[in-house]
Amino acid sequence: MSHERIVIIGGGHAAAQLAASLRSEGWTGPVSLVSAEPSLPYHRPPLSKTYLAGAQHSDEILIRPAHFYANANIDTMLGVRVTAINRAEKYITLHNGARLPYQKLALVTGAVVRKIAISGAWLDGVLYLREMEDAERIREYAAPGKRAVILGGGYTGLETAASLRKLGMEVTVVEASSRVLQRVTAPEVSEFYTRIHQEEGVEILTGSAPASINGKSQVESVTLQNGQRISADLVICGIGVLPADSLAEDAGLKVDNGICVDEFARTSDPDIVAAGDCTTHYNPFYDRTLRLESVQNATDQAKAAAKTLCGKLEPYKSLPWFWSDQYDAKLQIAGLSQGYDSVVIRGDHREARSFAAFYFQNEKLIAVDAINRSKEYLMARRWLSEGRTPAPERLADESIPVQELML
Repeated sequence: MSHERIVIIGGGHAAAQLAASLRSEGWTGPVSLVSAEPSLPYHRPPLSKTYLAGAQHSDEILIRPAHFYANANIDTMLGVRVTAINRAEKYITLHNGARLPYQKLALVTGAVVRKIAISGAWLDGVLYLREMEDAERIREYAAPGKRAVILGGGYTGLETAASLRKLGMEVTVVEASSRVLQRVTAPEVSEFYTRIHQEEGVEILTGSAPASINGKSQVESVTLQNGQRISADLVICGIGVLPADSLAEDAGLKVDNGICVDEFARTSDPDIVAAGDCTTHYNPFYDRTLRLESVQNATDQAKAAAKTLCGKLEPYKSLPWFWSDQYDAKLQIAGLSQGYDSVVIRGDHREARSFAAFYFQNEKLIAVDAINRSKEYLMARRWLSEGRTPAPERLADESIPVQELML
């Protein structure tokens, strides 16, 4: 094992964690981290928040500093794109034609933005937000008084809207669904976020889809399908991401909305593991196969993958959790709310900026959205991990202290 090489393809949270965990788990052989991005792995959540707003610099969002990789004897190959995997002869081909051999391979390729397919999508000033370079380009267009149109009312779109408002821009969010965050939250949570964005000066247009982006070379406006035209100096498309699984698919690995892995992060090739946004896997908490786009999943699944590569099989079985920061509202999410059939609200979502939404399915607690409610979040995360469900009527009663809700 001391002479076997592990090659990690990817440069996000999973890549950074996997590299570190390999050393902490005892791997002594060569480790190469190959990333298409020119930077060392960095935290992605700040891109739509503090980094976009200019409150953090690039070196401040690195997951680990450069000296960590040097001290751990991890070879970092940055700005290098992998074009193919040869599983039979165990080497990868780089964009310059060079070959890099491996004995074990880790695919942590993450996700790529879903591109919008309408007229004018090619114009200058039409941007996406996934990588550090994207945030830097957006900042070049951001200035007080200028107008930004954000296509997509998901978390990234709303976080970007909040950051651009802090920079003094006029912001309109266009969402095709009937409410923002429709795919991932209850109506009460959507109502809350619509309200606070409107209070902060953001225009929210739901049930509205873009028909075209207009301009000669630089974006000037967006036309909606209902004929409404919105002036724009900047358009940011936030219509979701797709798993970056084409490299795996081309290599003949099993792929289904992501690279298919088992509970030990193993792909259909026993010498290749995968982790993070690019994978689809079975989740024991929800008894179904799913793909998660989160820092938590990338980090925890990468730890499991590193153990597997080091011959220590431990199943990946973490409860999903997420977060979102918008203005003074810190959202903490535990669990997955998809498939809920009832919601209990604790607090005032119509007037205040602090409440929690508890999601139930067949009278079982399955998730919580806690906004400026860290106690409820931490308690619900424990309940979910333990498979416990409090009485809904007690959850709704704020006279009962959080620590007594299960009594």
